Amino acid sequence: MAAIRAILARIAARILTFVARAITAVQPLWVGIDPDAPRQRVYFANHASHGDFILIWSVLPPRLQRLTRPVAGADYWQRGALRRFIGCEVFGALLIRRQAEGAGPLPPDGRDDPEAPIPRMAAALDEGSSLILFPEGTRNQGDAPLLPFRSGLYHLARARPQVDLVPVWIENLNRVLPKGAVVPVPLMCKVVFGAPLHLAAGEDKAAFLARARAALLALRPRQDAQVAP
Repeated sequence: MAAIRAILARIAARILTFVARAITAVQPLWVGIDPDAPRQRVYFANHASHGDFILIWSVLPPRLQRLTRPVAGADYWQRGALRRFIGCEVFGALLIRRQAEGAGPLPPDGRDDPEAPIPRMAAALDEGSSLILFPEGTRNQGDAPLLPFRSGLYHLARARPQVDLVPVWIENLNRVLPKGAVVPVPLMCKVVFGAPLHLAAGEDKAAFLARARAALLALRPRQDAQVAP
């Protein structure tokens, strides 16, 4: 049974990536980074749609696809058998519980909580995976090009400083599949990969997050540059 589900998952991955590429005619642009370099990476991207990680995953070289896992909210991807199958078995998503029951957000670097996000992401990196991460923490449905970053990217950079942190700008997918839409609108999309970042010696959280956010905004297409951050 497990073997059959694995085969179905591989077939589903091919179908979903084919559909994503057919609808968006997505073009990957690698700016200041070699896509085939044998490096372990955390791809951090702007987040406007549940399809964001699928689009990033679809343009990675096949060798990297097999090693790259999206980090996603457990509350969404565990809601129903089909979502669980797509999230967990098709894309191998690392599902993060975003809020403790009846409490506020989980502390990202919680040392005593096995469900804390950073230890789980660090463990996935230690196992050889690369990750796709959305540091805004939620989908951006407003007019600002990018929401403030939460602290997880900083804590992960501290925990595993040898891993490349690669900014990735996704253009147009929020217009292809806006919140609440069921039928996607065919529009051309781009996925722009920037030069990797690392935490600098002595750099504090605020400075690092500001630098990472600026690196991501710098990848926006020129026509969006007139929108104030």
